[in-house]
Amino acid sequence: MQNKYFNWIVITLKESAWAPLAVFGFYVFGLFTRLYDLFPPLDVPTHFMGGVVITYFYRVAIRHAQKWVGEIPLPVQVVFAFTCTGTTTVFWEFYENFADRFLGTHMVRGLEDTIVDLILGVSGALVLSVLYRKVSAD
Repeated sequence: MQNKYFNWIVITLKESAWAPLAVFGFYVFGLFTRLYDLFPPLDVPTHFMGGVVITYFYRVAIRHAQKWVGEIPLPVQVVFAFTCTGTTTVFWEFYENFADRFLGTHMVRGLEDTIVDLILGVSGALVLSVLYRKVSAD
């Protein structure tokens, strides 16, 4: 039982972990080089692409899970990945607020910034959901 879940995780990570790691790597690079302080609008593509790559990761995980749980209808896959991404964006914003409060960072520039970040992440999820569905349907 444990082995099959381990295999699912390994297969998923091998195929799709590069995407969120690339965006996260850029994010960390931006923090250390203070890119976000020098160019605050850089936050926009980062959050949008975060939504895209996290949705990609979830879609790949769901696709590979079918080997063990059985066929999952495409609309369910799309909605589930989209929902997981929405939840992930909320937790990311929790992280940013937590870091500001307890670690003295200055990532959140107010309520509007948080709302825009959430909208951008969900927009990225929506774009990937539509495009990934089109590509996988061909």
